[in-house]
Amino acid sequence: MGTVFSFDIRDPATPAVGRALEEAVAWLHHVDEVFSTYRPASAISRLGRGELAPERCGPEVAEVLGLCEAAARATDGWFSHTPGGRLDPSGMVKGWAVERASEILYAAGAHNTCVNGGGDIQLRGEAAPGVPWRIGIAHPLRPGALCAVVTGRDHLAVATSGTAERGSHVLDPHTGEPATALASLTLTGHGLTWTDALATAAFAMGAGAHAWTEALDGHEALAVTAAGEIWRTPGFPV
Repeated sequence: MGTVFSFDIRDPATPAVGRALEEAVAWLHHVDEVFSTYRPASAISRLGRGELAPERCGPEVAEVLGLCEAAARATDGWFSHTPGGRLDPSGMVKGWAVERASEILYAAGAHNTCVNGGGDIQLRGEAAPGVPWRIGIAHPLRPGALCAVVTGRDHLAVATSGTAERGSHVLDPHTGEPATALASLTLTGHGLTWTDALATAAFAMGAGAHAWTEALDGHEALAVTAAGEIWRTPGFPV
């Protein structure tokens, strides 16, 4: 998926947890093989070129495309899995894959974990007994600096869309041009699947993201504008 994934497991390394970690890693490799837009032979690349019918792509592709369509409806088209006319469900896939990996670990008894996919994070439990997780949010305009630290416990998702890692890669789906009003937008919620998708949509909105994220149920936002100004919704967990 063009980025780095990591696991931080704060539970005893039981055989069941070890097997679950292997399963979660295998799951992420499988997702990459199916959905990677960097792989010409992936199912999603072949589907985008018209070489493969949707019904031959498997149930996971149908699930993700269904989620993408639901996100497009929920955001009035600000989330799009066809930005610039090209099939690319990456804005949904990474969060969906990370949340599923977290569920695999949890089912095996690893209840205090952090699964990180390129800065999009699904948290469970605590960093240590009585100690919340603390997640630094990189400042997109000041390399090496943080613009905030998110603090929270069980079932917290943190997703950031922005320019720090990949440059201006999020397109305004209504114009097909790069979204440039914001340098980054971080959204918190419970499940990373939707939190990641909504963060992508909010980043694409630019100036309209502030009012839109304030009205979102179960989510909070922090953004850095292209001019370096920072705004956050009242409940952002710092």
